[in-house]
Amino acid sequence: MEDAPTPGLTENQLQSATDRGGALVELTPTPGGLALVSPYHTHRAGDPLDLVALAEQVQKADEFIRANATNKLTVIAEQIQHLQEQARKVLEDARRDADLHHVACNIVKKPGNIYYLYKRESGQQYFSIISPKEWGTSCPHDFLGAYKLQHDLSWTPYEDIEKQDAKISIVDKLLSQPVALPPSPEPNFQGLTH
Repeated sequence: MEDAPTPGLTENQLQSATDRGGALVELTPTPGGLALVSPYHTHRAGDPLDLVALAEQVQKADEFIRANATNKLTVIAEQIQHLQEQARKVLEDARRDADLHHVACNIVKKPGNIYYLYKRESGQQYFSIISPKEWGTSCPHDFLGAYKLQHDLSWTPYEDIEKQDAKISIVDKLLSQPVALPPSPEPNFQGLTH
């Protein structure tokens, strides 16, 4: 049995609406093998623009889905860029830390202390515990910078020591709170319900 065209729609309108993603459910006089009580409700002539409206709705949904996916992918792309910047900084810091650990030093370096980097006329770099301020005007070599040796054996440039110490202090406070590290695997809502 050939499908009857939808009343009020030309063949071109029907094809155009179907091409845009719209489709109507096939009409059957006895759905599921059972006759309906009122065949009028299943075969009545509807608005000829129903198929066009359906196609427009599907097209609009496609546009919204595409916009939502684009927005989410944009956020992910920004996060990737941020992670790449963090990775680049981690690698730069690791390279600097490795270089500083290979600098000549005649004392045993201890975490928590500040060391001053100097350069001799020969080009050799070395660490000292004497600051340029302590040397005064009689500083024998070029001063390159000061670094604090952290407990994880990383180096913090002098100008960043205060900021790094503040970060470490915050982490220490979080780790010392019982809520931060619950003793049992069960949820701990202490402090959240008051």
